[in-house]
Amino acid sequence: MDIYRPASGKEEERLGKPLPPPPSASRENDFMADGWRVFKIMAEFVSGFEMMSDAGPAVTVFGSTRVKPGTPEYLLAENVGKLLATEGFSVITGGGPGVMEAANKGAQSAGGPSIGFNIKLPNQQEPNKYIDHNKLISFQYFFVRKVMFLKYAQAFIALPGGFGTLDEVSEAITIIQTGKSERFPVILIGKSYWEGFYRWIHETMHQEKGYISTDDLSFIYLEDTPEAALAIIKGFYPHGYSLNF
Repeated sequence: MDIYRPASGKEEERLGKPLPPPPSASRENDFMADGWRVFKIMAEFVSGFEMMSDAGPAVTVFGSTRVKPGTPEYLLAENVGKLLATEGFSVITGGGPGVMEAANKGAQSAGGPSIGFNIKLPNQQEPNKYIDHNKLISFQYFFVRKVMFLKYAQAFIALPGGFGTLDEVSEAITIIQTGKSERFPVILIGKSYWEGFYRWIHETMHQEKGYISTDDLSFIYLEDTPEAALAIIKGFYPHGYSLNF
């Protein structure tokens, strides 16, 4: 019995082209393909570990790809990158346009390491031009890329963004809450953008439902300026920096 349902006519109509037939019940070919895929995954991990071996203390900056140069959000991200680099941090971004480009631009202008973890997508996200020439990796797999973000960052800074930004923020909060990572600050910059989200976490998830504890909120911060974010990061590590896992 084939456990995969065929696509409906509506799905074909929505995509504008016929969908491929459902997978065969035989899994042998899939096993062979997945076996080779393991080596591709390993190669991405090795490349990331090798490149980051000498990166030093780093901060990962997230935000929307749709932010345009010259806008307040772009200039804010650029200032974040510049301030972090001035204070000796490597700046890590997802390597694409928008907030990521701005943060890399700020870091590079201040003479600091500017690192990009790009992701290969169907719409061909191009790496931005402000990543150091030897500090760019383009990943095929989101989960490998996430490990690189999480392992080497002394903090996450999230500027206004969409689903991808929410995904990375949620991932960081979850691995800290579950003890899979050392604690590090997750800083949401832009109170007018983030306060509704933060209030829902605090009032609904915590106070009303009790789904999280007070301690689960102790590493999440809501701020408006790069300077405030930097003060949080420096105050979070009185005994020096280390890898998260």
